[in-house]
Amino acid sequence: MNKRNYILILIYFFLLSLNGCKKIDDMGYRVFTIKKGNHRSTTNYKTTKTDHLTFKSIFDSSAIYTSIDPINQYDVNKLYGLSDCGCNHSINSIRVGWRWLNDSLEILWFKHMNGNFSFNKITTIDINKVYDYSISFTDTSYIICVDNICKETTRSCSDNHRRYYLYPYFGGDESAPHDIKIRIQ
Repeated sequence: MNKRNYILILIYFFLLSLNGCKKIDDMGYRVFTIKKGNHRSTTNYKTTKTDHLTFKSIFDSSAIYTSIDPINQYDVNKLYGLSDCGCNHSINSIRVGWRWLNDSLEILWFKHMNGNFSFNKITTIDINKVYDYSISFTDTSYIICVDNICKETTRSCSDNHRRYYLYPYFGGDESAPHDIKIRIQ
C-alpha cells in the first residue's frame, strides 16, 4: 500500500469516527446528557440567522429530581433556545425551560432581556412523550409554543442579528443531582 492510499484510509476512518460521536439515537434524536454534578450538556457553538426555531423533544424519567435546597426546585432548567440582539445570552436570549415541580414536568419560557431574566409557565407535559416546540422572533416579541399552546413575551431589539444556539443546561444554583438525558430532534 502506498503512502497516499494509507493517508486516504486514515482520513476515511477519522471521518467515520466523527460521525459516531454525534450521539444520535435510533429515532433520529440527538441525546444530550447533563452529567451528575454538572450544569452543561455540551459546549458546542453554532450560529444561525433564523427567526423561527422548531424542534421535537423527549424527556425521560431522569428529568425527575429533588433539589438539595427546596427553594431551588423552583429554578428553571434550560432545554433549548437562542441568543439574541447580537449579545451574549446572559444579556439577551430566549429559551424553552423546564423544571420538575409538584410531581409534574413544567415547560416554561425563559428570557434574558437587557441582563435581567424572567420566565413563565407554558404547560405541563408527560415523560416519554414527543412534543413539538417552536420559538418565533418578531420585531417586538418572542412567541414560544409547545404543541400549539403558545405564550408571547416582549423582545428588546427588532434586528435579525446572528444568534447562537443554547443547549440543555441544569440549574441555577445547583448542578444536576444525577445524569439527565434529553432527546432533541
